[in-house]
Amino acid sequence: MTHQTVGFGANLRALAAALAMAHLALPMQAMAQDRASLEQLQATTQALIDTLVESGLITREKAEQLIANAKAKAGAAVSPAASAASAASVTSAEREIGKDGKPVVRVPYVPQALKDELRGAIRQDVLQQARTERWGQPDAFPSWLNQVKIEGDYRLRSEGVKLSSANTSPGSGYANGNLTRAADIAQTTLNATPSFNTQEDFDRLRLRARLGLTATLSDEVSMALRVSTGNTTDRTSTNQTLGQAFNKYTLVADQAYLTVRQFDRRLILTGGRMPNPFFSTDLLYADDLGFEGVAASAVVPVFTGANGFVTAGYFPLSENRPGTVKPRSLAAVQTGLDVRLGRKDDRFKLGLALYNYQGLEGARETLADATRSDYAIRYEYASGLRQRGNTLFNVRAAGDAASPIYGLASAFRELNLTASLDLDDVLPQHIRLTGDLVKNLGFNRSEMETRSGQAVPDGGDLGFLARVQIGQVQIAKRGDWNASVAYRYLGSDAVLDAFVNSDFGLGGTNNKGVILGVNYGLFPNTVFSARWMSANQIDSFAPGSAAPARLSADTLQLEISARF
Repeated sequence: MTHQTVGFGANLRALAAALAMAHLALPMQAMAQDRASLEQLQATTQALIDTLVESGLITREKAEQLIANAKAKAGAAVSPAASAASAASVTSAEREIGKDGKPVVRVPYVPQALKDELRGAIRQDVLQQARTERWGQPDAFPSWLNQVKIEGDYRLRSEGVKLSSANTSPGSGYANGNLTRAADIAQTTLNATPSFNTQEDFDRLRLRARLGLTATLSDEVSMALRVSTGNTTDRTSTNQTLGQAFNKYTLVADQAYLTVRQFDRRLILTGGRMPNPFFSTDLLYADDLGFEGVAASAVVPVFTGANGFVTAGYFPLSENRPGTVKPRSLAAVQTGLDVRLGRKDDRFKLGLALYNYQGLEGARETLADATRSDYAIRYEYASGLRQRGNTLFNVRAAGDAASPIYGLASAFRELNLTASLDLDDVLPQHIRLTGDLVKNLGFNRSEMETRSGQAVPDGGDLGFLARVQIGQVQIAKRGDWNASVAYRYLGSDAVLDAFVNSDFGLGGTNNKGVILGVNYGLFPNTVFSARWMSANQIDSFAPGSAAPARLSADTLQLEISARF
């Protein structure tokens, strides 16, 4: 039997007990009712008790015990003198015949104090049972459940990708000797067949499911854990593509972190695998990307309605394992201002950040290094990490005819300026303006040519995003909506291509184009979304190629998402 059923049965048993006590006490409380009314009430109460027995909520033995207890309590509540007087009165009434020839029923007066005493006794019995059986009390469950918040979401997406028939066929035009910006679609070994499609349209169904738990351990400390669909090779997406011949899916630990709050929550320390702690857009980091490491964020009041903020973090990208791979990491710091502009929903937010990647850039090996256990791989930008767009070169020694191992030609120190403006009183609907600008301070052509031993005549270090959104910021109930339009431009080496959006232009950098989107609330916490992305390549995938490769992709996504 469930907790709710037990509680419901307990309440009904208490009600039956109270009614039984009431109807058995009535003849002795001298209420202004005749015998017919008393008998009707008694029959009604008896019927209720019989119904509880037949429903299985109480046993017949329990029912008889309730009636016996009620009689005993009613008898104890009335003094012997009052009982005798009541009996004498009833006897006398039974002997007395009225002028109409009918028996006269006389009910003696019972003081109000005695009525209140009986009423209080019944109330106390019911309250005592409620306390004993813990009706509706939060602590009827284990106390730790009051400190745990569970949330989740589900998304089903239909995605269609249209590839231009004018795109360069895979395997040609994507590499130029030892240089490329699309190693995954370049034919880099003799007689190899590229596995990437550049010309044939395709579609797919995908889902994403996530379940998260946040436990508040104290006013200062909380911990969070979230599992999701996805895999351990795709960092920027937790989608699961349907079409696995009914095979089961893998769940992964998407988030696992501890948070400590100090100084009235103005200082927040976080460690583990966490959501993106920085104010940013998907120009630099995909929405589903998780950060691994430690971060600290502080909020400082500047003036009325305005707070300054500083966020800093250190995130290792690889272990320091001598003989296997070089240690790599990301160190980042961001400072900014968050201002309320008079009205509650009018807001301006600005953030300036520096993301400094360490140990990522490659170097050309020599034949003398070929005996090292970490030959070439210490400078590799691994295929499981990269997407496409960054300028790559073969880090193997000159004269080594083995399949190329690619490393990054550029260093990455990304200076990023992000701003958003929310306005409620310009148009009938809420409007949000978002801008994002990034420049890679580590992009230096001469250093890139020194590392690679090749001329690098093209490529870019600049990226920007401009977006206008009209409608509700959060879609929470039926009928809520918003619509947006954005233009996105991301140079080949403006940011590290491993962590950016994986949908626009089939993922990575070195692309530009338009994004249109609309969201509509079908039901509370259930949203229909449509998104169209049109992306085109910026620079050649083969640096310096006389015949630049072309890659154009239009993507339509239709999805239904729900959350709790």
